[in-house]
Amino acid sequence: MADEDEGNEYRWESGYEKTWEAIKEDDDGLLESNIADLVSRAKRKRAALKATGAIQLGMMRHLFVVVDASACMFLQDLKPTRFLCVLKLLEVFVHEFFDLNPISQLGILTTKMKRSEQVTVLAGNQKKHIEALQQLKDLSCEGEPSLQNSLERAMNGLKNMPVHSSREILVLFGSLTTCDPGDIQKTIKSLKENNIRVSIIGLAAEVRICREIAKKTGGTYNVLIDDHHLKELILNQVQPPAVAGSMEASLVKMGFPGGTPSVNDGTSDTSADHAPAYCLCHIESDTSSLMGHNGYNCPQCGSRYCELPVECKQCGLTLVSAPHLARSYHHLFPIKPFIERAQVRETPHCFACAKSFSEADINVYECESCNQIVCLECDLFIRETLHTCPGCASDPITAQMKTN
Repeated sequence: MADEDEGNEYRWESGYEKTWEAIKEDDDGLLESNIADLVSRAKRKRAALKATGAIQLGMMRHLFVVVDASACMFLQDLKPTRFLCVLKLLEVFVHEFFDLNPISQLGILTTKMKRSEQVTVLAGNQKKHIEALQQLKDLSCEGEPSLQNSLERAMNGLKNMPVHSSREILVLFGSLTTCDPGDIQKTIKSLKENNIRVSIIGLAAEVRICREIAKKTGGTYNVLIDDHHLKELILNQVQPPAVAGSMEASLVKMGFPGGTPSVNDGTSDTSADHAPAYCLCHIESDTSSLMGHNGYNCPQCGSRYCELPVECKQCGLTLVSAPHLARSYHHLFPIKPFIERAQVRETPHCFACAKSFSEADINVYECESCNQIVCLECDLFIRETLHTCPGCASDPITAQMKTN
C-alpha cells in the first residue's frame, strides 16, 4: 500500500518506513558487520555526490561569504547560538578553502538591520579573514536581513573580476524573511547576466526565494539538519565548481617572487635587496612597520609583501609560488571515480595502505587505468586529499602517459 501511494506522499513520510528491515544479523547473530556496511555506504554516497568524473574544475575563484547577523541568529537551536556556531565553522571553512584553492580570493559580508556591511574585501590572506571572523563574535545580532542588498553589494565586487575565474556567493541565511528595498527578481537577472553563482545554506526552514535564487544562478540550496550537517554543507563549498562551457580560456600573467636575501648571507648584490621597506599588505593598518630581511618583492615593480599569494597593489600582477600552482593543478585534471566491486579472495589486501581485507570489507574499489584495488578509506583519501592514484603513480608507463 505504501508503494502504491508513494507518489502522493511527502519525502519525510515515506523515507523512514520499515527501517528495521534494513538491519540484519550476521552468521554470529551480531550487527557490527551490517552497521559497518551501512556506514561505508553512507560515506561512499557522500563521496559520489562530490565526484565530478572528468569535469574540469576552476583553479581561480572569487567568493563572497554573506553571514546573516539578524535577530534570529541569537536562537540557541545551534549551540551556543546560531551566529557563534556559524562563525566557528567559517574559520574551518576559510582554512580549508585556501588550502584547496591557494590562488583564489575570498571576502566576507554581514546583513542585519535591512542593510549589508562589508567585513573583509576580496583577498587571499586567510589570517586576515580568520581574525575578522573572531572579531565578529562580539557583534550584536539585531533587525532583519536583506538578501537583495547583500547580493547587490557582493555583485558589485565580483562583476569586474576576470572572466577566467569563477564568481561565487555563499549565503548563510537563518531568517525566514528578507526585507528588500526593490524587486529582487531584477537582482537575480543581473546575477545571471554577470555569471555569478549563488549558493545558500538555510539555518531554519526552506524559503522559496532562496531556492529560486540558487536555481536560476546555477548554485545549490540546502537546509541543515543539525550542526554536523551544517559543517558538512559548508565544507562542501570548498570544492571548486565545474568550469562553465562558455568560460573563455586565457593565459594569466603571474609573478614568482623570491624571498628577499638576508644581509649576512652574502647572496645580496645590492643594498636595495635588503633595504628596509614597508610591507604593502599592512601599510594601511595601525600595525604597519618597516620590514628588513623577510618578505617577497614583486618582480615587476619591486613592491614588498610579507606573504603569498597576493595581488600586487601597485601593478596588479598576481604573485604566487610554485607550490600554490601545484596544489591547484589537480582541478584541471581530476581523478576519475573508482569502480565499486565485490571483494574477492584473489586480492587479499589494499594496494595503497596494505591493510588486509576483512569480512566487514564487503566492497572494494578498482582504478580503471591500473586495475589496482583499494579499500574505502583509501578511496576517499585519494579522491579528497591525494588527488593521485598510487597505482598509476607507481607505474612508469601510466604515469608518463598522464603527464604527456
